[in-house]
Amino acid sequence: MYKNRAPNGRHNLCGSWVAALRKARTPKLSQRGLADMLQLGGLDVDKNAVQRIESGQRFVTDIELKALAQALNVTVEELLQV
Repeated sequence: MYKNRAPNGRHNLCGSWVAALRKARTPKLSQRGLADMLQLGGLDVDKNAVQRIESGQRFVTDIELKALAQALNVTVEELLQV
């Protein structure tokens, strides 16, 4: 049987890193602020999508992963650290 989840049961590996990096920014970046940055980059995401990514309830595409890394000023590899 195939499992499309991380070992901890989440739907993505990067969500907890996205949340930590977003909160660590100075000034602190809100989920809406991150969604706005992603929308300016051409992604159709809203605050609820960011919340679901951070909580591990939503899968993240490779296109979204790249955009998240750019918005948070980190590498894709850093977002995938387990």
